[in-house]
Amino acid sequence: MTESEKIEFLMEIMDYEGEPLTRECRLSEIEEWESLSALSLVVEMKHRYGMDLTTERLTGFKTVGDICDYIPNA
Repeated sequence: MTESEKIEFLMEIMDYEGEPLTRECRLSEIEEWESLSALSLVVEMKHRYGMDLTTERLTGFKTVGDICDYIPNA
């Protein structure tokens, strides 16, 4: 999965329709990043990659880039 595909994946999860996100975008400043988006990310990571996304890891994400770095490339 390319960097732009990862960002698109996140935008879909958040139902985000604003300006394109970048790695530097802070999650705390994205209105659409809320508890439902976080839960959707947990579910999708398990479904697509068989990865368990822990609460500790999830709360450690501060930027879009943090999440992109966690998502596998394959």
